[in-house]
Amino acid sequence: GIFPATRWSAIEGARSSNPEERRRGFDRIVSVYWKPVYKYVRARHLRSAEDAQDLTQEFFGSLLDRHTLDAYDPGKARLRTFLRSCVDALVANTDRDARRLKRGGGARPLSLEFELAEGELARTGLPSPERLDDFFEREWVRSLFAAAVDQLRSTCEAKGRDVVFSLFQRYDLDDAQPGRPTYADLAREHGISITDVTNHLAAARRELRRISLELLREMTSSDDEFRREARSLLGHAPE
Repeated sequence: GIFPATRWSAIEGARSSNPEERRRGFDRIVSVYWKPVYKYVRARHLRSAEDAQDLTQEFFGSLLDRHTLDAYDPGKARLRTFLRSCVDALVANTDRDARRLKRGGGARPLSLEFELAEGELARTGLPSPERLDDFFEREWVRSLFAAAVDQLRSTCEAKGRDVVFSLFQRYDLDDAQPGRPTYADLAREHGISITDVTNHLAAARRELRRISLELLREMTSSDDEFRREARSLLGHAPE
């Protein structure tokens, strides 16, 4: 329940006049939002995978090059609502503009794992039109959580606590195998006590929550917005 100490916002960074801060904020926003945007273009605008990739690349390029985020007002809408409206506007403009740049034309493409996103869509399928709002919300949460898990993995590796992440992955994340292992199973697998398993899992969950809240803080630009988003994500605002 610890409120994140950092007040640094990726939104503020992406609107900064400092090129380094601007790139850092932009990269963080891309890391959390590129996959929801790509899937939204596929689902809402019914574009092919290739066209959706082009539009996603063009969209995030416009955020940085055209200072699109300078127009964002957190008092009027959530960031993801603003981004969705910008995506819709971009698609409408490209529909009217037959001269849209083709793949990679003129701009440095972002390194995005579109094949991974397509694999996820193949498993879940495209949503029906009336479910698009929930779909985008769910994809945003999924993307934020995935970024937090990646950071948790890196943190555990850097601290030499690989066993902590391994236990967390096996018990809380790994759904490839039928049935969840028991604490006793995990204790035998790793040669530790059941008490250690309990403590390591509790530590991993606390750290994941802390990281998730820090990422959420970066995706918001005020305390009020952060608390609204945290309430939406966690069911309650952090203390």
